[in-house]
Amino acid sequence: MGWMRTLLLGDIGNRLDISDNEDRIRRMRQRQQERDLRKSSTDQSQDEQIATLQAEVAELELTVAATTSLLLSKGAFTSEELKVVMNAAEGQSD
Repeated sequence: MGWMRTLLLGDIGNRLDISDNEDRIRRMRQRQQERDLRKSSTDQSQDEQIATLQAEVAELELTVAATTSLLLSKGAFTSEELKVVMNAAEGQSD
C-alpha cells in the first residue's frame, strides 16, 4: 500500500507511510515493555519464593540438629551410628 500512496499522493502519501511506521514501532516498543514488565514481575515472584524456601530449609536444618542432639542425649543411638547415617545421606562410605 505504501508505494501506491507515494505514487498517488506524493509527499502526503510518504508522510502517511512514515506515520504508519511510527505507529507500528510505538506498538512494538509497548509490547516489549509489557513483556519486560511481566518478566520482572515473574523474577521478583521467583526471588520471593526462593527466599521463603531458603528460610524454611534453615528452619528444618535447625529442627533436625536439635532433634538429633536430643536423641543422642537420650541414648537413642550413638554418635558412630549417626556418622554412618550422615555419610550414607551424603553419598559417602565409611
